[in-house]
Amino acid sequence: MTSKPVHIGVLGTHSTGKTMLLKRIEMELLGHGVAVARTGRLAKRAAGIGLPKMAQHTAASTEWIIAQGIADEIAAATAVDAEVVLADRAPLDALAYLHAALEHRGERLDRPENERLRLLVATQMPKYDVLLATVLDESVPVDESHNYDARYRSLVDHHVHRLLADDAIPHHRVTSDHDSHNRAVERALELCLREAVV
Repeated sequence: MTSKPVHIGVLGTHSTGKTMLLKRIEMELLGHGVAVARTGRLAKRAAGIGLPKMAQHTAASTEWIIAQGIADEIAAATAVDAEVVLADRAPLDALAYLHAALEHRGERLDRPENERLRLLVATQMPKYDVLLATVLDESVPVDESHNYDARYRSLVDHHVHRLLADDAIPHHRVTSDHDSHNRAVERALELCLREAVV
């Protein structure tokens, strides 16, 4: 077992293959005997306790998602003595959703609150050994039952990639192309098998 688990985070706008990508990585790792823990469902859980979601996100709902995600990753790593932790939505994702929601509503976050949330996110990003950022392909159909706001979905994609670029955060872009997904899985698998004791 390594001294600390390998952390892999995924982020990107909704319905761009994040969960499927992590499931593929998880299945590959389990097939190699690597102990894996996976987190997720943060937005649904936030909505479940009455916090706003999607284009109605607020600073409070964003902070809850970031803080709960941090706690979930710690708990997941501890609970199964994981060699790899897969985070479905790295903290920067929540900040991108907030910025997109504010732009969508024509609102602005006051500077101290924005800086506080950015600092909270910045404390967490260095822990990821691999960060995978999905890229929106609007030509790929989505499940119509979700009733997504196309403009908001596009704004989230824009803010995810802008925040990554602004802070020069190392990451791998994952497009809807099958080969791109395969390369992302291979990168993650190679690192994990090199770092984890199997």
